[in-house]
Amino acid sequence: MKDTQTKPYLVAEQAVRKAYKRVKRNQGAEGIDQVSITDFEKNLEGNLYKIWNRMSSGSYFPPAVKQVEIPKEKGQVRKLGIPTVADRVAQMVTKLYLEPIIEPKFHDHSYGYRPKRSALDAVRTAKKRCWRSPWVIDIDIKGFFDHLNHDLMVKALRFHTRNPWINLYVMRWLKAPIYTTEGSMEYKDEGSPQGSVISPLLANLFMHHAFDDWMRRNYSYIQFERYADDMVVHCKSRKQAEMILSVIKKRLKECHLELHPQKTKIVYCLNGQQKVNGAPICFDFLGFTFQPRCAQSRHGNLFVGYLPGISQKAQRRIHETIRSWKLTSSKLLWSLNNLANLINPFIRGWINYFGIGYKKPLRLILDDVNRALTRWARKRYKRFNRSLFKARQWLRAISERDPNLFYMWHLNVKP
Repeated sequence: MKDTQTKPYLVAEQAVRKAYKRVKRNQGAEGIDQVSITDFEKNLEGNLYKIWNRMSSGSYFPPAVKQVEIPKEKGQVRKLGIPTVADRVAQMVTKLYLEPIIEPKFHDHSYGYRPKRSALDAVRTAKKRCWRSPWVIDIDIKGFFDHLNHDLMVKALRFHTRNPWINLYVMRWLKAPIYTTEGSMEYKDEGSPQGSVISPLLANLFMHHAFDDWMRRNYSYIQFERYADDMVVHCKSRKQAEMILSVIKKRLKECHLELHPQKTKIVYCLNGQQKVNGAPICFDFLGFTFQPRCAQSRHGNLFVGYLPGISQKAQRRIHETIRSWKLTSSKLLWSLNNLANLINPFIRGWINYFGIGYKKPLRLILDDVNRALTRWARKRYKRFNRSLFKARQWLRAISERDPNLFYMWHLNVKP
């Protein structure tokens, strides 16, 4: 990569190389050009030079984003946008320049897609605050990524940086066409496709101005947690919650965003199961359902606490995953070691994430995995064909000899 001094925009060669390494680490599907990471590497130096040359000369124009549909519940789909590998590199270059500028400005309780912050941090904070404040506003923005206003987005960006090429390319990415699943090109005046490298950072920047900083300036006494467009706001009374919800609704409307009328609600979250004037007593946040639950103190005493536990929606997704393993059909001739290699990454992930909450629903899921293994053993070995009990006894004996074979066994969740 040469001729740096003759280019109108100063884009460092090393930034392009660093961006590629991050894109490669993240992997990802092919874009509209059907070029994979492996294909891209066949002419790595040439491809990286092309990206650097076009970005530093101002002639980089992003190709169309390939739309894919991810199934949701009740027959709905989530539409994701998959950029090409080259475009992901270009977006990552911009992110490497932009993130250090705006990240320090973000609110302490904005958790989504940020370094050294996670969804579990948001859940832990929400749990503590639900004990201190009896009312919660569970906020859901309708089609947030689909309705991100481009003019307001660029205005927020220019507030933090005057770098001309960052502003230029961000606008081009916002305006990039979408190649739909129907095979047509779609051009939008609003929105930012989920699935792109730059989109989460832009979404955080937009919500920083639309919500976080606005709350800090006008209602600093109100605590909240935000993860992308999922927000939980804590209030001391129902009257306060109604007032805050009203002003938030008005504020987001000014930013061309709309609250989901069914999913946004005011929740009563004190310990106990009594409703107050018909108010809901539970809400979902980042895969957890917060609700009154019977728990045991460190001294062995039972009490009712307001605690997060794995949500029914997350449970259904996990059960679908367990069924997708097809242990009693396509995996019937596998060994237990092979099954463990398949299953353990899932189990470890579920335990590490949902294990911070109420344990009983997670234990039921792990029991379901053991039952799936028992059904596999019964079908795998003829001597167990007529006895599920004997298959379970056989697995239990293995779990005693080798408790580390399956990740849940060493936590004493055995067949």
